[in-house]
Amino acid sequence: MSSRKSLKMGEDLASESDLLSMINEYLRFAEFEETARVFEKELKRKGKPALRSAGHSRRDSSAIVIHDDFLSSFNDGDYKVFSELWAKNIPPEIRDFDPVAQKLEFYLQIHFTIYPLKFPVGSHDKGELESRITHFKHYLETRGAALSQTTEFLPFYALPFVPNPTVHPSFQELFQDSWMPELREKLEKFLSVTLKASNTPRLLTLYNEGAKGNKEAIQQMQLHLTEAERKSAIHMRRFAKLQADHHSLIGVTAELVDSLEATVRGKMISPEYLQGVCMRLFSGHMRQSAAQSVDFTRPGTGYCSVSPYDDGYASSMLRASVAPERPKEVPLLPSLDYEKLKKDLVNGSDQLKALLLQALRWRLTRSLHGEQRDTVLQAFISNDVLERYSSKQKTVLHLMKSKNEIVRQYMSRLINAFASLCGGRMYLSQMPSLLRFLLDCLKTEEKESVTRENVLGALQKLSLRRAQQSAMIRDGLIGWLVKELHDSDCLSDYTLEYAISLLMNLCLRTQGKKKCAEEAKHVLKVLTELLGHENHEIRYYVNGALYSILSMPEIREEAKQMSMEETTLLRCYRIMKKNQLNSTDKSINHQTDLTLARLKKPGSCVEVSLDKEAC
Repeated sequence: MSSRKSLKMGEDLASESDLLSMINEYLRFAEFEETARVFEKELKRKGKPALRSAGHSRRDSSAIVIHDDFLSSFNDGDYKVFSELWAKNIPPEIRDFDPVAQKLEFYLQIHFTIYPLKFPVGSHDKGELESRITHFKHYLETRGAALSQTTEFLPFYALPFVPNPTVHPSFQELFQDSWMPELREKLEKFLSVTLKASNTPRLLTLYNEGAKGNKEAIQQMQLHLTEAERKSAIHMRRFAKLQADHHSLIGVTAELVDSLEATVRGKMISPEYLQGVCMRLFSGHMRQSAAQSVDFTRPGTGYCSVSPYDDGYASSMLRASVAPERPKEVPLLPSLDYEKLKKDLVNGSDQLKALLLQALRWRLTRSLHGEQRDTVLQAFISNDVLERYSSKQKTVLHLMKSKNEIVRQYMSRLINAFASLCGGRMYLSQMPSLLRFLLDCLKTEEKESVTRENVLGALQKLSLRRAQQSAMIRDGLIGWLVKELHDSDCLSDYTLEYAISLLMNLCLRTQGKKKCAEEAKHVLKVLTELLGHENHEIRYYVNGALYSILSMPEIREEAKQMSMEETTLLRCYRIMKKNQLNSTDKSINHQTDLTLARLKKPGSCVEVSLDKEAC
C-alpha cells in the first residue's frame, strides 16, 4: 500500500514540475522576464519541484536521431519502420494538407514497393513483392486517392496491375540509377525543415491544439446528435407499432383462453367467432384476404400438412409469419472475357455497344445483394471495365460522348449503377476526366432525357466524396443547379429531388457557400419557393441547403433585407401545417425552426447533416 502511495506522489510531482515548467517557458517566450524571475523565486521559497529545462538542445539531438532513422529505413527499404516514423514524427496538418508532403509520400510509397525488384536478396522476394504491392494498393485507395486528379501521378496508379514494371515503358524512370538518390535528397530537405525544433512554447501549442480539437469535437457531436435524434424518431415509431401489436395479441389471447374454458364447460364456439379472431391476428391486407378465404364450417379443407402440429390453415400461416428464413446458397456468376468485352465496347456497332452496356449493368444490379454483388463489382474494378488505367486515346468512358442517344443513355445508367455502391464511387473517383464528361453531358442533353437524369443521379452520389465536391464547385455546378431549379415546375420528380440534394451537398462546403453568396438573392428566392413543394423529401433538402448557406453573414443580411422570416414560405409553411401534422411534417417543421433560428441568431442551432445517401 505504501509503495502505491509513493508511486502516486512521484507521478503528481512529475506532472506538477512539467506544468510549472511550461508556465515559466511561456513567460520567458512572452518576455515577461521580471514576472518569470518572481515566479521562480516563489517556487523555490514554497519548496515546489525544480523546473525542467525547455529542452531545445535535447529536442535538436532527438531530431538528428530521428532524421538518421528515416534515412536508414529508406536505404534499407524497410517500409514498416519508415511508416511508423512518418506517422509518429510528421505532424498531421503537414501529412494531410501540405502538397509537398503528399507528393513526397507518394513517391516514397513507390520506392518501397519496387525495392525488392531493384535489390533482390533471396527466394522470398516474390512473397515480399506481393505484400508490398498489396500495401501500395491500400495506400492508393486511401491516402493516395487525393492525388488521383493530378496528371503527374496518373501513370503510377497502374503500377500494382503491371506484371513486370521493370520492362514497362511507363516506369523506366523508376529503375534508373539516378532516381533513388534524387528522392533521398528530397527526403533529406523535407526532414531538415519539418524536424527542426520548434520555438513555440508547449503551453501555447497545447492551447491551440485543444481549442481546435474542442471545436471539431463539438461539431462532430452536433452531427451525431442530429443523426441520433433522427434514428430515435424511427425507432419510436417502430416501438409504437410493436406495442400496439402486443396489446392486440394480449387481447386475442385472453379471448381464446375464455373460449377454451367455455369449450371445457360444453359450450360451442361458432365459426363466425373463429373467423373474427383470425381476422384480428392477421393485420396485413393479403393475410386478411387469406383469413377470410378459410371456411371454418368445413375443417381441414383449406390446408393439408404432414406435420402433427400443422393441423389448420390459419395456424400454419401464423407459424410461417414468424419462421426464420433459411439462408440461400449464393451461386457464383460465370467469368467474362473482359479484354474482348472492352474491345467490342470501343470498336463494335452502336447496337452491340448498347447491348453490352445493358448486360454489364444488369449483371451488377440484378446480382444478389451481398457476396455475389461484391464479387461482381470487384471483378469489374480489377479488370478495369471503364478503362481507368488505359493510355489509349479512345476508351470505354468516351461512350458518354457517343453520337448515338441509346449508347449515351445506357452508359450513363451503368455509371449511375457504379456510383450507387461505395466501392464503385471509389473507382469512379479515380477517373480525372469522368466529371468533365458528366458535366458536359448534363449541359448538352435535352432537359428531360433519361441520360441527363442518370448523369444527375451519378453526380449526386459522387458528391458524397470531398474531392469530387471540390471539383464540382470549381466547375460552376452550383450556378447551373440554381438556374435549373428556378423553373422547377418543368422538372421531373427524379430530376428535382436529385438536383436539390446535390445542391445541398455542395452547400455544406465553405467554397459552396461562397459561390451561393455571389448571387445570394437569387439563391434564396429559388430555395424559399421550393419550401412549399408537396414532396417532403425535397423540403428536407431545401431546409438543409438554407440552413448551411445562412451561416454566411452576407447571405443572412440579404435574407433579412428580403424579409424572409416574415413574408416568405418559411413562416407561411409553418402556419399552413399547424393543424394537421404527421411525423414527417413535424420533422420538417423542426428543421424549419432551426433555419429560422439561424436566421435570427447564427450559431445557435445544431448543425444538420442531410446527405442523400451514406458513403
